[in-house]
Amino acid sequence: MPMVLDDVLFPEIELINEGDLKVSELHTIHWEESGNLNGHPVIVLHGGPGGGSQPMYRRYFNPKKYRIIQFDQRGCGKSTPHAELRDNNTMASVSDIEKLREHLGISDWIVFGGSWGSTLSLIYAETHPKKVQALILRGIFMCRPKELHWFYQDGASHIFPDAFAPYKNHIPKEEQEDLILAYYNRLTSDDMNIRKSAAFEWTRWEMSTSKLIPDTKYIEAADDSDFADAFARIESHYFINGIFLDENQILRDVNKIKHIPTWIIQGRYDVVCPPRSAWELKQELDSAKLVIVPDAGHSVAEIPIAAELIKATNECLNIFSK
Repeated sequence: MPMVLDDVLFPEIELINEGDLKVSELHTIHWEESGNLNGHPVIVLHGGPGGGSQPMYRRYFNPKKYRIIQFDQRGCGKSTPHAELRDNNTMASVSDIEKLREHLGISDWIVFGGSWGSTLSLIYAETHPKKVQALILRGIFMCRPKELHWFYQDGASHIFPDAFAPYKNHIPKEEQEDLILAYYNRLTSDDMNIRKSAAFEWTRWEMSTSKLIPDTKYIEAADDSDFADAFARIESHYFINGIFLDENQILRDVNKIKHIPTWIIQGRYDVVCPPRSAWELKQELDSAKLVIVPDAGHSVAEIPIAAELIKATNECLNIFSK
């Protein structure tokens, strides 16, 4: 029998605690805890922005040894208000992570994130380096213009032209020179039909390219209109605003985190977040461990990626158990 993801991940585990934390006058974030409440704390930062957390993420950690904390970032998942763009930006999310850490009475923790979660992990660590014991990152994404252009305008389109065509052709030709802007204008429309159809095409494009071997179950996520609405709206909102930070801020401030043990897991054939960004980060974080997985794309749910992430979470524990 061929190996399946369940063969690699830890067994399914139930929640121990969950709650809602009001982080601003407008936003409330939903958080969850699982594993061992006396174990080593780890915060899991989901992708997107706007992707929301998933029960599967708990399974990348030894539940007997880790206190696993997850939360839905502003506007997505079970956080409220849903798909809200006001008061929703990168440093607000950094602030939310700190508020959650304080709320749960945790002094410092391991930070685990992939794709946009890697972006937010790095920015959080650079803002609060004393609160981060280690970084475990996947599919490095620094949200620079060249990275956004590659995936949403011209680059990945050369590898997945069939999947790109519906995404591109949803926009009239006269607007196709800036597809992110064109989608943002539709995703912020007052017409819910315009907004819904744009969210579907945006989400389907991303899900079509996330695995080395395209997965229909992933692509079908676009059919979930609530998920797609938050995912596409919040992503385009962040991207059209350059994630509300300086263009090269992550690499500019990387000296602040050079002391933090770091694992970088990167799919060789990741077309959403190509390996170049992981490589550039590694050149600045020379003590980081970079693993380029030879037979994987972008998704956390690919078996070779999952195996390397679990290896990293186990290795990380060994550091703190000495």
